[in-house]
Amino acid sequence: MELAADPALPPRVVRLIARDGRRFIAKQHAKRDRYTGEVHAYEAWGAHLAGHAPELAGRDDATFALLLTELTGDRADTIAPGSPEEELAHHDAGHVLARLHQATSMPQRGAVGAALAERFRRWIDRAVYADLLDAAQENMLKHHAVILGSSRLDSAICHLDYQPRNWLLGDTFGVYDFEHMRRDARVRDFARLEFRRWQEAPHLRTAFFDGYGRAPNDTERCLLESFGAIEAATALVKGHQENDAALSAHGRSLLSRLT
Repeated sequence: MELAADPALPPRVVRLIARDGRRFIAKQHAKRDRYTGEVHAYEAWGAHLAGHAPELAGRDDATFALLLTELTGDRADTIAPGSPEEELAHHDAGHVLARLHQATSMPQRGAVGAALAERFRRWIDRAVYADLLDAAQENMLKHHAVILGSSRLDSAICHLDYQPRNWLLGDTFGVYDFEHMRRDARVRDFARLEFRRWQEAPHLRTAFFDGYGRAPNDTERCLLESFGAIEAATALVKGHQENDAALSAHGRSLLSRLT
């Protein structure tokens, strides 16, 4: 194989071209858990997204490296905001996500809500330890943790970073970056879009759920507020840890909106 330079790719990701013209992406993880998680996602659930996701062509457990077939197309976050192409991307994104959710759905179970609430409380504790919250904000976030812990939630295998930066628009709609994928509350896969895109562009929400096949019901819409609280806490903590001013500002903005 030959290395094809591409400065737009993130660190630890390279494009490779085989002698027969086939194109691949090699991705190396820094941590074993992220590597094993993504390998499991491709092996266990990749078939549900066949035609819309890369295929796992090879792996090296010693170096935490994956070899994936390359999807062709343009990243959806490079599309002009407000364009017809952006609306179509959200419609197709909803349609493809529905395939994954429908194939892996489970009925309402309290366990998913309880586990999600416990993970959320750990994020709140990190934010408190870093002195990122005042008392009122801490109480508000803990209130949402109680709501999640007592809610009966439909679950499915979720992508958990489902947003335009992980979509490719070409001859067919593509999705990649499966390192976060796991079973979670189905509605949570809508949260980043809801709080990073749709609040300012509700027509994209309409297009997405038209593709998905159904809009959230009243209970699910209320729960999205609690997922917004998770988004706020994680953005604050990660923004602080990674010295990412934009991510920290996003967390602050969400806190203000929720308050």
